[in-house]
Amino acid sequence: MIITKTPFRMSFFGGGTDMPAFYNEHGGAVLSTTFDKYCYVNVRHLPRFFDYSTELSYAKTERVTDLEQIQHPAIREAMRMLDMREIRLTYEADLPARTGLGTSSSFAVGMLSAFHSLKGEFAGKRRLADEAIYLERELCREAGGVQDQIAAAFGGLNRIDFSAQGYEVTPVIISPERKERLNDSLMLFFTGFSRFSSDIQESTQRSIGDKTAQLMEMYRLVDEAQKVMEDNEADLDDFGRLLDHTWKLKRQTGSRISTDSIDALYQKAVAAGALGGKLLGAGGGGFLLFYVRKERRESVRAALHGLMEVPFRFENGGTRVLYYVPESYPLTKEEEGA
Repeated sequence: MIITKTPFRMSFFGGGTDMPAFYNEHGGAVLSTTFDKYCYVNVRHLPRFFDYSTELSYAKTERVTDLEQIQHPAIREAMRMLDMREIRLTYEADLPARTGLGTSSSFAVGMLSAFHSLKGEFAGKRRLADEAIYLERELCREAGGVQDQIAAAFGGLNRIDFSAQGYEVTPVIISPERKERLNDSLMLFFTGFSRFSSDIQESTQRSIGDKTAQLMEMYRLVDEAQKVMEDNEADLDDFGRLLDHTWKLKRQTGSRISTDSIDALYQKAVAAGALGGKLLGAGGGGFLLFYVRKERRESVRAALHGLMEVPFRFENGGTRVLYYVPESYPLTKEEEGA
C-alpha cells in the first residue's frame, strides 16, 4: 500500500505567462508557493476476490473490469501510461476541487508518485512534474499552463522560469522573519463558486495573441515582486499593491476571468483596508487572496463575513510518500507468459 501527500499551491504573480503559446516566444515566470492544505492518494493492488479489477474512489466511485471503462480521464491515462492494472485508488483532499489552487495537478502528481512507488520505482520531483504536465496537457488534452504541476512536485516558495528550452525552479531567498510576516499578511477566502479551469484556460489561450501587452507587464511584475520579497529594506506592503496591479491586468486577459459578484467582493475587501489581492487560478470562481495589514484584518473579515476564511501556512516539502509497504503480488498465467 502507498499513501502520498501533495500540497496545493497559490500563484502570486505571472499566471498566464506559463502557457506554451506565450513563453515559447517571450519567456515567462511565476512567483508561487505551496501551503499546508493537501490531497492524499492511497493506492494498493486490488485483491482478486471481486467481479471487477479496478476500484476508484474520488468524488464518485468507479468499479470496472477494463481500463477503457474508467471515466476519470487522468486516472485512465495515467494507468495506461505506467501500465497499472488491478488497483484500488482512493483520493481525499483538504479543499474542494476546481477552486483555483491547482488541485487537479496536485492530484496528478500525487497519483503518479503513488503508481511509481507501487511498482517499486523512484521518481524524483522533476520527473513527476514532467509526467504530470504530459498527462494533463497531452494525454488528457486539457488546456492550461504548466506551473501547477511543477509547484506541487517541488513545493516551497519559488520563482519558476519558462522558456522554449524548459523550466527552472529557483527558491525565493527571503528571511524567515520576513516570510512569516508575508504569510501573516495574507488572507484567503472561499467565494463558494467553482469551475473547470480548463474551460477558462481554453478561452484565455485563444485570446493570448491579443493580450501580449498585459502578459508582458505581468511577466515584468514577477521581477518587481521578487525584489520586494527579498530586499529587507523594501516596504513589504508593496507586495499587496503589486497584487492589485497584477489582478487588474489579469482581468483584461479574458472575459471569463472575473464576474460581477467577484468584483463586488474584491471592492468590499479593498474598501475595508486590503492593499490588494487576486482571484487564484484561471478565474471564474474559487478562492480570493488578499494582502491585509494586521490592524485591518478584522475589518476585512467583517466586510467578507459571508465567505469562509481559510487560515494557512506556507510549506516547503512538495509531494511526498507518507506510507510505503511493498506488496508481493503473484502474476496471472497470462502475465507470466507475456
